[in-house]
Amino acid sequence: MTTSDTAVHTQPFQAEVSELLHLMVHSVYSETDIFLRELVSNASDACDKLRYEAIASPALLGEGDALKIRIIPDKTAGTLTIADNGIGMERQELIDHLGTIARSGTKAFVSKLKEAKDGLGLIGQFGVGFYSAFMVAEKIVVVSRRAGESDVWTWTSSGGSGFEIARASDEDAARVARGTEIVLHLKDDAKKYLETYEIERIVGAYSDNILFPIELVPGEGEPRQINSASALWQRSKSELTAEDYKKAYQQIASAFDDPAMTLHYRAEGRYSYAVLLFAPSAKPFDLFEPNRKGRVKLYVRRVFITDDADLLPGYLRFIRGVVDSEDLPLNISREMLQNNPQLAQIRKAVATRVVSELESLAEKDPDNFVKIWDAFGAVLKEGIYEDFERREKLLALSRFTTTSGEKRALKQVIADFKPNQTEIYYLVGDSIERLKSNPRLEAATARGIEVLLLSDPVDAFWTSMPSEFDGKPLKSLSQGDLNLDLIPRVDDKDDAKTDEPEVDEAATIAVIKAALGERVSDVKASTRLTSSASCLVADSQGPSRELERILAQQNRGMKTKPILEINLRHPMVGAITKAQAGSKAVDDLSLLLLEQAQILDGELPEDPAAFAARLNRLVLQGLGG
Repeated sequence: MTTSDTAVHTQPFQAEVSELLHLMVHSVYSETDIFLRELVSNASDACDKLRYEAIASPALLGEGDALKIRIIPDKTAGTLTIADNGIGMERQELIDHLGTIARSGTKAFVSKLKEAKDGLGLIGQFGVGFYSAFMVAEKIVVVSRRAGESDVWTWTSSGGSGFEIARASDEDAARVARGTEIVLHLKDDAKKYLETYEIERIVGAYSDNILFPIELVPGEGEPRQINSASALWQRSKSELTAEDYKKAYQQIASAFDDPAMTLHYRAEGRYSYAVLLFAPSAKPFDLFEPNRKGRVKLYVRRVFITDDADLLPGYLRFIRGVVDSEDLPLNISREMLQNNPQLAQIRKAVATRVVSELESLAEKDPDNFVKIWDAFGAVLKEGIYEDFERREKLLALSRFTTTSGEKRALKQVIADFKPNQTEIYYLVGDSIERLKSNPRLEAATARGIEVLLLSDPVDAFWTSMPSEFDGKPLKSLSQGDLNLDLIPRVDDKDDAKTDEPEVDEAATIAVIKAALGERVSDVKASTRLTSSASCLVADSQGPSRELERILAQQNRGMKTKPILEINLRHPMVGAITKAQAGSKAVDDLSLLLLEQAQILDGELPEDPAAFAARLNRLVLQGLGG
């Protein structure tokens, strides 16, 4: 054993932890009850981990007491102790777990926590619950002994810039035979948490379904269990109330919102397993983390195995809950989880059931379904791109903002098809506002055609594949050729006049092509435009312009040259025809057609200074300058 192991060691917190602790110590949150829920949840996780590790190493459990959690208020000392006899921590684990936050996105989380009026949900969902104890404690002492180890360590902090870690005293070591003891030295304004009725209220509200007994050890009287400690998902639905499910959801998901959907059933047959899943009504902070990690916990015969079993596809990662198998081996390893055929069947069946339940909710309870769609619609649409088997169902579930309204289902769009319309039209961009003013809408608007306005980044991906719904192809207004001639205009009295070009098509296109050179791949007469002069479109065989833009931001893929479509009936195009070929005016007007199309697409002209000079020159010419 080294000197550094035996001496008191002072170490600073990770920068993000220091900032987080500052928020906690100077907390203005009106609700501080979360600290007890989080510490009890951590204690439960420690017991789960020991029970799992003991499958392979039964000696870790020894002959000690059954796994449990104890809460000990001491009014004389002003301390509240939360103790468990779970897995415990060795010296380095105390440093790693209580001195750093390894999870990605920490800085963004801290920033969001600063802005939140109430950070309770964020704290729980992000997994930094231990630090919430500093909302009520001026000092925290953690004593821990790792299961199977003889050394006992003490971690101490007052929520400042760092912490101390040292070997535990003989008295502390004798008291902590295994597991972790957290002693909170409460602030004066937090002494209410020493009252037994307050402790029972919080445990009843947030931790009743913890699977291990929670014992309250009062100053006087015998210890007593204050939670039901039952696997709620194993009970019959007829025994449970909506309030029971709400409490279970909030405990399992570390959340404070109400579930928008609850799915509870038992599968019997070749494989037997119980399922209790929830769809939140509020968006969790980590929804768009790159690893797209799910949060459904896997149990085997009520023994927690992992929350990393990928029990649902990535586009259902917002679902929270439990799957409890009766058949999987208790000692299943992480490697086995990836390739276990039984688990693969469970994954497939549960995903199918979740999608089916969402379909039922959309039909029977549209208000709650809209809550789910508002929070997780962009995530569900990932499945349109990834899950060919369920693509049609996911398209049916999708709700779109269109030129006719919001939260529109595709079946509603099809029901409102115009005469001779055979395709569902859409437009992809970076914002609804910009899409509504996009010139590519003009021909569809003239015919009263409803168009899907798609502004989520994922829309550029799923629309890149050939898709159809109810036999109707989905067609982009910004890619490939477009022919709406068979669909009558809303006001057709001027059709003959508006359809008649004012210029020679071939000559005009040739002049503009010569002026633009290699800046575009082609110049074409547009069937999309009725009032605007020009727009940019992509070839039907390549990626859309929006997808190209997203891939370019990620340094992926090569940018192709766009096609410039021109409105032959527009006066600006007519002016190009009338100008002398090869003149400065032709070049200026042709480049302006391209640059204004780029601006309408949310892009900067290739040379902003040259664009400004060109625009000034044309304006002055128009003013007779």
